[in-house]
Amino acid sequence: MIKTILTQELQKSVELFHKLHESKQIADQVTAIINVIIDALQEGKKILFCGNGGSAADAQHLAAEFVSRFAFDRPALKAIALTVDTSALTAIANDYSYDYVFARQVEALANAGDVVVGISTSGRSKNVLAALKTAKEKQAITIGFLGEEGRDIGQIVDHQLNIPSKETPKIQEGHITIGHIICAIVERQLFSLQAEHPIPHSA
Repeated sequence: MIKTILTQELQKSVELFHKLHESKQIADQVTAIINVIIDALQEGKKILFCGNGGSAADAQHLAAEFVSRFAFDRPALKAIALTVDTSALTAIANDYSYDYVFARQVEALANAGDVVVGISTSGRSKNVLAALKTAKEKQAITIGFLGEEGRDIGQIVDHQLNIPSKETPKIQEGHITIGHIICAIVERQLFSLQAEHPIPHSA
């Protein structure tokens, strides 16, 4: 039974990654997102990430790749995960509502030209949607990491990544894989000389 389920799940992942590999839409979306992030970082702007559950973990993971390093040693890049400040999260949830735990932080931290990335497998996470709406009010650039149906978030963001699946775990697999690719390309584009002598990733 275990081997059967393992084989089935791996086959789903193989099929998903084949779709990602062959999709012109994905290639176009990723190219646009990379260009936006590179432009923002070159202008001294920052990237803010938010999401719930597994998407919160992805937000923290990707922010860390920018701040620390991905494939080689280079200057730190400005990125923040809005999921890590427990005092802010609990205060905002208590004083206002959980729907505003990210929006309030975006209001405080985001400036015009910054990039706010909302990660939501459903495309309907209320607090991510609120954060992206606030980001637009702050004249930040908005990006959604979503499933194949962008839904509510897909309708308002400037750019979106649509993983071609309806299954939450598979969408998350797509998000972190494409997120890693985005980190790798941004790093290489911004620091091409250092890229010639990469240092193995430690984690």
